[in-house]
Amino acid sequence: MRQFKHFDAKTVEEAIAILSEYENARIIAGGQDVLTLLKDKVRGPKFGLPDVVVNIKNIPELIGVRETADGLEIGALTILSDIESHPTIQEQYGVLAKAAGEVGTPQVRNVGTLGGNLCQRPRCWYFRRALFDKCYKKGGDFCFAVTGENSYHCILKGELCYVVHPSDTAPALMALNASVKIAGPDGVRTVPLDEFFIGPREDVLHENVLQPNEVLTQVQVPTPTANTRGAFVKVKERRVLDFALVSLAAVVSGQNGTIDKATLVLGSIAPTPYRATEAEKILEGGTLNEALAQRAGEAVVMGARPMSQNAYKVDIVKGLVQQTLLSLA
Repeated sequence: MRQFKHFDAKTVEEAIAILSEYENARIIAGGQDVLTLLKDKVRGPKFGLPDVVVNIKNIPELIGVRETADGLEIGALTILSDIESHPTIQEQYGVLAKAAGEVGTPQVRNVGTLGGNLCQRPRCWYFRRALFDKCYKKGGDFCFAVTGENSYHCILKGELCYVVHPSDTAPALMALNASVKIAGPDGVRTVPLDEFFIGPREDVLHENVLQPNEVLTQVQVPTPTANTRGAFVKVKERRVLDFALVSLAAVVSGQNGTIDKATLVLGSIAPTPYRATEAEKILEGGTLNEALAQRAGEAVVMGARPMSQNAYKVDIVKGLVQQTLLSLA
């Protein structure tokens, strides 16, 4: 591992000041993503290893779940196991509790933070290996997945780069209409989570709107409306310690079998968590039955462009959407 400077920030303001002072600085909290990148010596024309690492895990205001009149405020450093086991989250925001509980193993969840899970870099093996320095995601001019091993890559929204977003909590939080608070030199801004993530068409080098001298401080989740229910399902090759082949967070509201509002967000099929708006339109106003669920599943993959080894994801998506929706009927 290369040498780097290490700073312990005691406040958000101190962290921002350090990030602003050093051009090539990175935040570290749980460290499971940043340390892996450091150990693997990932680099490219526009992707360098940090010279400075800023530890923020001892900033108290970034830790914990707070209940408010409008919903929940979850500190970015709250560990996933605390989210998984929190009584209010289990009772009223079950889709998030389930998603947090699907991350890695208990050991991973006892260290990994919510902010880290949202901001982690792609798991694409070409991005993660120093050998492939011409990768688009590292500032190169080539996507090795196009002609290489692409069984885990995207089937929707692929352009230039065909990574998938690896977060389990992101689809759940998007389905719950969450927002994030971001602190920087110019103050604090609030960004809806579905505007936080960006794909290769917008910026091939980054996966979100965070600037180098900004810190994600909090996730805000509004109180669900009456008669709301949800589910999170993750399809993976191994039972534990695996990233999703496909994941789905579904949140619906309505009574007597009729769907008034539906939100479907899928993971691991696109470079960002994928909001299935066409499927939502099919569901809203309808009676949830097998035929409607099947139509919704087919709508999700309308326009899918599988690569040479990942067409199986299309069938998984259709079946997963149908099965999950029927479980909410």
